[in-house]
Amino acid sequence: MNIGILVVSFVVAYLMGAIPCAVWVSRCWGLPDPRTAGSHNPGATNMLRVGGKWPAVLTLLGDALKGAVAVLLAMLFLPSMWWAWIGLVAVMGHLWPVFAGFKGGKGVATFLGVALALCWPVGLMLLGIWLLMAVCFRYSSLAALIATVLFPALLYFWVGPIWLLPSILISLLIIGRHYQNITRLCRGQEGKIGKKAP
Repeated sequence: MNIGILVVSFVVAYLMGAIPCAVWVSRCWGLPDPRTAGSHNPGATNMLRVGGKWPAVLTLLGDALKGAVAVLLAMLFLPSMWWAWIGLVAVMGHLWPVFAGFKGGKGVATFLGVALALCWPVGLMLLGIWLLMAVCFRYSSLAALIATVLFPALLYFWVGPIWLLPSILISLLIIGRHYQNITRLCRGQEGKIGKKAP
């Protein structure tokens, strides 16, 4: 395998993940910067709080697409053992985006896009789990954490051990990014889906 292609693939995956969809959508819609409004998180849930349904939908689709496209491009040029690592780098780009002062979101939509591209049945199951938990409990963070925790196990069951390590690392990154949400959930202070920002 050409090392140059591998390096370029990692760089492209990071840059794609670093596209700050929430920031760009907020600018196009004339909304406050999601990094300084609501929960201060540039993600779809906070966009729902500060801007409403359609900015949130556009942010969700954009964040998911950049993860999925990064993996799909890797599938054209790299052996399968590298695909999930590319997904990991795309998630890292979302968490620490060079285009937005390294202040990124929590990576959930990008991770779901990566999962759909790697193994669409697993991606659909995770999406279904997220939706079910979100509808039942009204906490986006709780739904995301449950889906994230299940990701390595479902991927291992469906495709075997080839992507186990990068999938675990993706999960750990997203769980770590949710440490404040976990604290608020434990205290009963977490905001529910659809709650308007003050």
